[in-house]
Amino acid sequence: MTKLYDYIIVGSGLFGATFAYLARQRGKRCLVIDRREQLGGNVACRKMEGIDVHLYGPHVFHTSSREVWKLVCSLVEMNRFTLCTVANYEGRLFNLPFNMNTFYQMWGMTTPEEARKKIEEQRREQGLTCEPQNLEEQAISLVGKDIYETLIKGYTEKQWGRKCSELPAFIIRRLPVRFTFDNNYFNDCFQGVPEGGYNRLIDGLTEGVECRTGCDYLSDREYWNAQAGTVVYTGAIDEYFGYQLGRLEYRSLRFEHEVKEVQNYQGNAIINYTSSEVPFTRIVEHKHFDINSQMVQQLPRTVITREYPMTGAGLEPYYPINDERNNRLYQQYRELAEQEPHVIFGGRLATYQYMDMDDVMESAMKVSRR
Repeated sequence: MTKLYDYIIVGSGLFGATFAYLARQRGKRCLVIDRREQLGGNVACRKMEGIDVHLYGPHVFHTSSREVWKLVCSLVEMNRFTLCTVANYEGRLFNLPFNMNTFYQMWGMTTPEEARKKIEEQRREQGLTCEPQNLEEQAISLVGKDIYETLIKGYTEKQWGRKCSELPAFIIRRLPVRFTFDNNYFNDCFQGVPEGGYNRLIDGLTEGVECRTGCDYLSDREYWNAQAGTVVYTGAIDEYFGYQLGRLEYRSLRFEHEVKEVQNYQGNAIINYTSSEVPFTRIVEHKHFDINSQMVQQLPRTVITREYPMTGAGLEPYYPINDERNNRLYQQYRELAEQEPHVIFGGRLATYQYMDMDDVMESAMKVSRR
């Protein structure tokens, strides 16, 4: 029987939208479906008070891949936003990521040599002479005990719902540590936010592709499978298999959006609250992402979002908990996935890994080529 489409793409986030774009370039017939009522997955935005609000957490696009950056810039105009995060610990403010500004604010250190000596001194005091075995040891080895206890411990344990000594070391290695006065959060060559929000990027990737929202693939997969030769699945891999081997664990988030009757609420796009006594992890002020628009900057109101970490079955999955148990379970699901000849599994949830946006797009490019 002739299929209506070459590909049914389940999920309209960056992996699904990028795959659809590349498949259409090759003349393939695609249908993108999403169970949410709008396209874009977690990069979806909504206009509130004239401001593009990142509905599912702040997204700053950064990459060192010229191929990915070229594709993005061919579809949308990228602004010159550079992420410089601030941390608030009991009213004291520190620059992130960890750099000479942070070391000065913590210890009054003004030279890289002083900061290195202080960190090494605190590392030795903790008896850390071997390869770090967990996040706590890794953090102290990188930035010392004072910064760990002030800026990392409370925030991380809120975010993950576990003690830092129970979390893998690799989580903290993603954060840059610099002995320069450089507050840029990322080391990548290219960085910015789409002018007009991420909806424009998703619209560009899916232009000319049939898209349907409010469609749940798993509730009627027999119908959807009959429509196309191949399924591109970007949802949670354990959910695809009906959790038959058990549930993979994720950390989730609750977003509390609020309109403030002020032009500028906190003076920065993102401020982390690192004390364990504060229930949320950060406050995002979305107006500051749109730095090129004087009209947006001068609006009399602003929109903020507080992020509250959550865990439990049935919540929206955001961050995979890549400990030994979950990684082992994922490998078992991956073996099941390899037995599905007409299904491509891609994206964060289907591969059970945290990926930056450029990594997601790059992985879709690689899969598309194959």
